[in-house]
Amino acid sequence: MAYIGKQPVVGNFQKCDAISVVNGQAAYTLNVGGSAVSPENANHMLVSLNGVLQAPGDSFTVSGSTLTFASNLATGDVIDFVIILGDVLDLGTPSDNSISTAKLVANSVTAAKFNADVISGQTALAAEPADTDEFLVSDAGVLKRIDYSLIKGGGGLIHIKTQNITSGVSSVDFNHGSSDVVFDSTYNAYKLIISDMKIATDGQKPFIKLSNNAGSSFIGSGYHVSGQARDSDGGADTLAETGNADIKMCDDAMGNDTTSSFGAEIYFHKPSTSDTTKIIHGTYGLKDQSEHFVSGYFGGTYNGSGTTIDGFQIKVGSGNITRGNFSLFGVINS
Repeated sequence: MAYIGKQPVVGNFQKCDAISVVNGQAAYTLNVGGSAVSPENANHMLVSLNGVLQAPGDSFTVSGSTLTFASNLATGDVIDFVIILGDVLDLGTPSDNSISTAKLVANSVTAAKFNADVISGQTALAAEPADTDEFLVSDAGVLKRIDYSLIKGGGGLIHIKTQNITSGVSSVDFNHGSSDVVFDSTYNAYKLIISDMKIATDGQKPFIKLSNNAGSSFIGSGYHVSGQARDSDGGADTLAETGNADIKMCDDAMGNDTTSSFGAEIYFHKPSTSDTTKIIHGTYGLKDQSEHFVSGYFGGTYNGSGTTIDGFQIKVGSGNITRGNFSLFGVINS
């Protein structure tokens, strides 16, 4: 690199404090500003004695902060100066933005140089990564990058919406609005999980109704349903209804005491298409009003020709739903 004038010389140049000669003494302590200093070695020093520069190694040596002449000095000798050159190959502190990628030696940045917040200090994603977002992985010790699309898996569930009921509601509605999409063509199937549903009025049966107008109303006819259940007392129940006003999930009446509850997994198949038949089915468990534990399954259809379903509600025959967790998921197509 060319310079105008003299090229800068970089090094830790220091002039030592004045040293008083002691008759018959060869070793002296080197100080700068009252503090001991230790040169790299004798070749990094300029030492003048009685006006004559001394030869390093021959006329003097240095160990730590101690300068030792080859022979004892006598009264009248004068140590004119001692200059420590420092490491003249030391570049000192680099200027801002002066170190390029080419100046870094391969493998020079180690794990010890990464701060503990190298990840936590970065902006966090607030949603699922895009398919082209990348992750770092170690492939047999070699760091590589990989697209999220290759590791996100398939056939899983994507959460759409959860409703936690903590006080009485007449129904739990999942409506298809401008900011609340329930059913669309994104998924072929949807899964609803109901956990710990409780009711206010004893002896009620839970059911499903569908909507084709974003929840403004719910279809009240044209449903068909069948099912089977068995209770802890050995009894069996069969559910069979045609042209009904809703899809009953079970034919056992629920109890409303503190220990009674209802849970289910329910699937909706291709609700947003205009196919003639909409299929819904699921499994459930409950404690009925007779203190029996019941488990069973049901399947239902809606035969509205050309109807596109965009919402649904969960309800019981009479009274409120007082508690429960209702979570809707989309089933990934591939």
